[in-house]
Order: sequence, then C-alpha cells, then structure tokens
Amino acid sequence: MAQSYISKEKLEEVKAHLQELKTTKRFEIAERLKKAKEFGDLSENFEYAHAKEDQEKLEKEIFDLENLVKNAQLITKSRAKDSVSVGLTVSLKTASGDILRYTIVGSQEADPSENRISNASPVGRALLGKKEGDVVQVLTPKGKKVSYEIVGIE
Repeated sequence: MAQSYISKEKLEEVKAHLQELKTTKRFEIAERLKKAKEFGDLSENFEYAHAKEDQEKLEKEIFDLENLVKNAQLITKSRAKDSVSVGLTVSLKTASGDILRYTIVGSQEADPSENRISNASPVGRALLGKKEGDVVQVLTPKGKKVSYEIVGIE
C-alpha cells in the first residue's frame, strides 16, 4: 500500500476504530460462530455461513486499517507556503472570475462538500507543487479542460 496522507486527528480516530474491531467486533463474531456451531451440520448452517462471511469482511477491514496506519504520512502544515502541498488551503480563480478555496488533504479525509479535496484527485494532483500566480489546467471526467489561477496559498 502506498503512503496515505492523514491528519493526526483522523489517524487517532482510525486507531480507535481499529482497536474496537480487533477486540469487541472479533469477540462478537466469535460468539456468533460458537452459537452457530451448536446447531449441528455446518454444511447447511446459514447462521454459521453468515458469521463466517462477516468474519472475513471484518478481517479484511482490520488488514486494510492496519496497512493505513502503518503507511500513514501525517499532514503537517508547512511553514513554507510558497508552493501547494498537502495540508494547505489554496484559493483559485476560475475563468469566470469566481474564487474557490480548497484544502488539500489525503484521500481518507476528502470531503468536497466541505471544500476538502484529495491530493490524488485531478484538481489536487494538478495543484501540488504549484506556486501563487500559476495557472493549472485540469481535465474533467467528461473530457473538458478547466483552468484555474492560484491566487493564494495559506
């Protein structure tokens, strides 16, 4: 798994969720498996099959979250705001003169409705490393090119 940018707060949230999955949720599924085994023949035991599926999903989620934690790159606000990097907020001017503000975050914390875009998104990728005054062009999913001028980095 590649590095994932994540804030300290989100990382703590992920760690707490991971701990709950490894303790409480694993115990709950183990109890369900134990009860299902009491019904007898496992080859036609719906409760057992369903609990096994849930166990597989749980173990995959635990695996994924452990990898996320292991490969997490904490977002720190750079003192140097001369170029766009993860953790900074960028003000962009559209061709029509509108000003948009986006905070560049890791994919785990992206929320376009809150103006938090992923560093891996088309706009996020186009902005990384650019400086105030630069014009970036982004190809939209529909194949249209959109231009933005960077008017501020904070």
